[in-house]
Amino acid sequence: MNYSLFADIILLVHFAIVLFVVGGLLLIVLGNVMSWPWVNTTWFRALHLLAILIVVAESLLGIECPLTTLENWLRIQAGQGVYQGSFIQFWVHQVMFYSAPGWVFATVYAAFAALVVAAWWRWPPRRSGA
Repeated sequence: MNYSLFADIILLVHFAIVLFVVGGLLLIVLGNVMSWPWVNTTWFRALHLLAILIVVAESLLGIECPLTTLENWLRIQAGQGVYQGSFIQFWVHQVMFYSAPGWVFATVYAAFAALVVAAWWRWPPRRSGA
């Protein structure tokens, strides 16, 4: 098995989820300003809200993200250190992971979740075709 390749794939999936959470809110706001109806579909908004609520819950409960855990396990299986490896791993880690106390992340995640909820209230989701 190519554990290193699988670890890179998990890292990219993790990064895509981060982009969905952050970019999703930007799309919701911009989409409503630009009158893009798809940004208010129930499925998109529900997935977006669920994603940030999972991040907040993990942070408040002190749980490491399962994707981080899996990536680290795969890197160990590949004989790599947890923060060493491929070009992809190095740069995506530089963007995604910062060193700060846990309460800082919990506060930032909760504030971001509050913005998502505010967007939900300001521009409520609509059923597809509505």
